[in-house]
Amino acid sequence: MRVLFLTLPAKAHLYPQVPLAWALRAAGHEVCIAGNPDLTAEIARTGLTAVPVGAALDQAGMVERNQEREREQSALSGDGPDPEELLKWTELEPGALDHTALQGLFTVATTLVFRTYSPDRTLDELVAFAREWRPDLVIWDTLVLAGPVVAKAVGAAHARLLYGLDLIGHMREQYLHGLDARPLPLREDPVEEWLAPVLDRYDTAFSEDVVTGQWTIDPVPTSMRLPVDLPYLPMRHIPYNGRAVIPHWLTEPPERPRVCLTLGLSLREVLGGDRASVRTLLDAVADLDLEVVATLDAEQLSGVSRLPDNVRAFDFVPLNELLPSCSAIVHQGGFGQVQTALAHGVPQLSLPNGQWDTVPRAQQIQDSGVGLRAADVDHCEAGDLRQMLVRLVEEPAFARTAAAVRGEMLATPAPHDIVPVLERLSAEHRLPAGPA
Repeated sequence: MRVLFLTLPAKAHLYPQVPLAWALRAAGHEVCIAGNPDLTAEIARTGLTAVPVGAALDQAGMVERNQEREREQSALSGDGPDPEELLKWTELEPGALDHTALQGLFTVATTLVFRTYSPDRTLDELVAFAREWRPDLVIWDTLVLAGPVVAKAVGAAHARLLYGLDLIGHMREQYLHGLDARPLPLREDPVEEWLAPVLDRYDTAFSEDVVTGQWTIDPVPTSMRLPVDLPYLPMRHIPYNGRAVIPHWLTEPPERPRVCLTLGLSLREVLGGDRASVRTLLDAVADLDLEVVATLDAEQLSGVSRLPDNVRAFDFVPLNELLPSCSAIVHQGGFGQVQTALAHGVPQLSLPNGQWDTVPRAQQIQDSGVGLRAADVDHCEAGDLRQMLVRLVEEPAFARTAAAVRGEMLATPAPHDIVPVLERLSAEHRLPAGPA
């Protein structure tokens, strides 16, 4: 079987795909990972085959251009909704958003996200490659709708691999329910309006699986999954941090409770900054009877005159190797941070940065009992953060609950366990091979 993975040009989106890609490769299947040239070298470092497609995105520049376009649109429309606010998918209660709000959400998502990561050039190059290589299965990042387009163009089976909570499936379910209730002339779907002519160009047609997949591979613990009526295939999250070397000090047990303080790589490398205040975080941990390992680089520490005596700062320490020795972790709510902490049963203090699912995931962390969250990241006081961190380390209930969720994850099929299921589903869903 030939399997084509599609990812966003960001390491945080590539890394969750690598364990499954290697499980398929180890089972004897041919595997390629396609993405923008921005990520080609990083894909190659995983030992897997990279397929560069489209133009380099320059995501930092793209963010600036989108913000400039939003300012121009805001100036023209006056007091219209802020597109950036519409992309903060935080209202997850049924009925919290009316149809107008959902319409705006999918309109902005189609314009600023879906089309950005699946432009015409990328689609054409992917389809050309797929018609030559003939994949049996396409596994795609939930934001890269080029994946199902390519699969339909060549008759391959296709599945989403989620990056966090299934926000798209959840919102899409509510949106389609409201759409069905509207008069036929008013049933405007911005996703279909974009993709229908694109699919027609490749001699196929739009269907709802283009948005939510023929099935969905879900690495989120089942107890934390959003209630969406779609076919899910649970898969244990296997932490992968890229190439890593274990430092000598990490092989020695800590003399005091160890805490990891990390703000992740995505905002640092892609969006150009952190939302949480580094100075406030360091003030919060100063003088506590803890050993704090902070993954902060020189730029993040540029406004700090002196590190507290109990803090050691490193540009990078692989979380998968660091967290087993930790009593707690402080993070910005990124998928890799949350999932790796869950995999090792480490209590969490989440300071959600507002990107993608960080706010609802932070609330899940608190509601489930595996940790606590900061209610307002922009106005966090060091004393409040200190108090929450002390609770995580000293109150055993957090560690017990985190251990229980770790047990749930260990009972979930690992990537190599679901390979036979993927083989069966691919055979059921792919179309008979036609001429290349």
